[in-house]
Amino acid sequence: MRAKKRYGQHFLEAAWADKLVAVIDPKPEDRFVEIGPGPGALTLRLAPRVARLIAVELDEAMVETLRPRLPRHATLVHADFLDFDLGPLASEGPFRAAGNLPYNVSSPILFALIGAYRRLGAIVDATLMVQREVAVRLCAAPGSRDYGVLSILVQLHADVRPLLALPPGAFRPMPKVHSSVVRLKFRPPAVALSDEASFETMVRTMFGQRRKMLSNALGPFAESRQQDAAAALAAAGIDGRRRPETLQLTELARLAEFFGAA
Repeated sequence: MRAKKRYGQHFLEAAWADKLVAVIDPKPEDRFVEIGPGPGALTLRLAPRVARLIAVELDEAMVETLRPRLPRHATLVHADFLDFDLGPLASEGPFRAAGNLPYNVSSPILFALIGAYRRLGAIVDATLMVQREVAVRLCAAPGSRDYGVLSILVQLHADVRPLLALPPGAFRPMPKVHSSVVRLKFRPPAVALSDEASFETMVRTMFGQRRKMLSNALGPFAESRQQDAAAALAAAGIDGRRRPETLQLTELARLAEFFGAA
């Protein structure tokens, strides 16, 4: 099959597909959803090792090619994962996720998985191949230049661990970037939040001006809540001269709770 640029397709070579299955470490009782199976390099290795597999593929040509090759307990769905309802799968019990994510939609898919975990609570973990720079952001700690919205919103609900690094030569056609496999192990929120939607809005607003001091970066969000940024920072015990990327999750939670209680 020829890779299509509009879908961001890069097909994994067989030897690297074997390595990916090894780090996923599937168990016979596991149930999986696979995101973007493409021609099936991962799918055909994963399916025989698990109890149930649902693979979601947007490219109709890939679906037609792969479907006849799947075992009976594997289901191939022609759909955009961002529109796919995980509710029926979650209603049957815990499941895992895996996939080689297209680079152009990796962040939306990551946020969709977080949102699904918040709603359904049934996703155990997600082992995902992403661009190396995305993996660095997912794992970034406060104080680093890579720490930002993606780091915070994912780490709020999951422990993130890098598992495997892949060179461009692991794919055909070769991408211009390196890739990494990371595992998101989902868990209850790392900090208590009374209004997670408000927390997310605050974080996105602040990191939209991440180079500014907190006293300024927090200003637009505070004003939208008819509050004073300086008062919020004082109540949370945070120096307004700091910058957003220096804040721990616990500090961000204290700030968010000020606006929730005000």
